[in-house]
Amino acid sequence: MTAAIAFTAGGAAAETLRMGVEAAYPPFSYINDQNEVDGFEREFGDEICRRAGFDCVWVTNDWETIIPNLVSGNYDTILAAMTITPERDKVIDFSEEYYPPDPSAYIALAGAGEEVRGGVVAAAATSVQAHYIVESGATLVEFPSWDDTIAAVKNGEVDAVLADRGFLEDIVNESDDFVFVGENLTIGGGMGIGVRESDTELKAKLNTAIESMKADGALNAMIAKWFDGRDHVY
Repeated sequence: MTAAIAFTAGGAAAETLRMGVEAAYPPFSYINDQNEVDGFEREFGDEICRRAGFDCVWVTNDWETIIPNLVSGNYDTILAAMTITPERDKVIDFSEEYYPPDPSAYIALAGAGEEVRGGVVAAAATSVQAHYIVESGATLVEFPSWDDTIAAVKNGEVDAVLADRGFLEDIVNESDDFVFVGENLTIGGGMGIGVRESDTELKAKLNTAIESMKADGALNAMIAKWFDGRDHVY
């Protein structure tokens, strides 16, 4: 395992686990007013570290390079609302699922019709939604971050955005500019913590912690807190 060794204030050795996070995808993760990583995955990750006996350190990284920089050793895990897919699993490994498959949805400017789903559609680069847009026959425009996709539809650069509905709900609810267009889609599986394929011991420790959170209800409680009462998932 590649986690570094740090020392706590009490002098006991504790393994430091560097958690790679995009921190630009609320409510999963974002930077708060105190310039700290916040959100569901921050709370979840801190609890995982506590149960697994790690000292968590949070490392922010752009979405486009988040997998290559895990492989190169910039951090030890990816905790960034990453859907487990066969393509990604060829490059890195994943813990067991900590968040179920999240429906994807399209949003567009108010007044748009369902035809925009087949037009020019934005998604974050390398996301499962980007792959789906290409397969659907629509024109894909990729952006480095999800915030960039929202700006693109607002300024008319694209017709719509396809993203996780959990991310889009606050955007639609807090602005009269955007509406959901058409039905939800199920793309890919649930979300897992990404690790290097060689880090089998780390993966086992993470899985044990996740399983304990599912068993005692802690994970369900966190999901309900951050996602408008969605509960009894596990």
